[in-house]
Amino acid sequence: MTPRILVIRGGAIGDFILTLPALRVVREAFPAAHLEIIGYRHIAALAEGRYYADAVRSIEYGPLAGFFARGGTLDAELCEYFAGFQQVVSYLFDPDGIFETNLRRAGVKCFLSAHVRIDDSIHAAHQLARPLQSLALYLDDPAATIFTSDADRTFADGFLGEENGPILALHPGSGGVRKNWPLERWRELIAQLIAQPVRLLVVGGEAEHTTLAELDGAFPGRLRFARDLPLPQLAALLARCSGFVGHDSGISHLAAAVGTPSVLLFGPTDPQVWAPANLRVRVLAAPGGDLSRIEPSEVVAAIAPLLTT
Repeated sequence: MTPRILVIRGGAIGDFILTLPALRVVREAFPAAHLEIIGYRHIAALAEGRYYADAVRSIEYGPLAGFFARGGTLDAELCEYFAGFQQVVSYLFDPDGIFETNLRRAGVKCFLSAHVRIDDSIHAAHQLARPLQSLALYLDDPAATIFTSDADRTFADGFLGEENGPILALHPGSGGVRKNWPLERWRELIAQLIAQPVRLLVVGGEAEHTTLAELDGAFPGRLRFARDLPLPQLAALLARCSGFVGHDSGISHLAAAVGTPSVLLFGPTDPQVWAPANLRVRVLAAPGGDLSRIEPSEVVAAIAPLLTT
């Protein structure tokens, strides 16, 4: 019988990508297993049919609510579903063990609580993989890898066209304002880059709508924008770029995980813990954690090698 493994992982984009090395360890140990993920579907799509997961199920599913209530009424279909896995690994915060208790009520026999509170001791990917050591699974390489599908790459080819020359992707946002380089600095950077032989692709989602609109207004007709793309398509798009500039953000982890050379601006967070562990990542750490103190000229200098290779 094919072993069935379920990993439950909520969290933001960066949290999910930082967990991919742990998922890789599971996949390498059980290459023939049927591996599923319960998570936010738009994020977990990065793993579905792309090496890590054979299927993905949404954590935002009404009948799941009973599993988070003490003594909750458990959906019969979900009980059968959960009981069908030989191993369940959950990264959910469950301090009172309510979710675990209900899964065991549903028939789950092998349950591993993998939730960890990330500290400054070691890279986050190592901390997220540490619970797997109880299953004799050990992480060596904390660098995440995302595999794009044929459909993802076809989309990217159509979006970017066949024009030659380097493409530099810029992501002027993150999950927190304190982690963002000031917008005026981005304007200064773009003003310096726009005269160079490089296409500038500005990417962003709902949180960056205002920022992208302001940049579009500041440089009318001079920038290409990729707004609100599904993450697998955005991953393939970033993989086609010569370089990427961003902050401590999930999209920066996305760019690094598809192998795009990246220059990342870090302020209040520790890059030793939170920066992508990929080899082609360069971090510019802000003096005193104050991002406004990073000069656009420093970023241009860091970018230059990416546009000549």
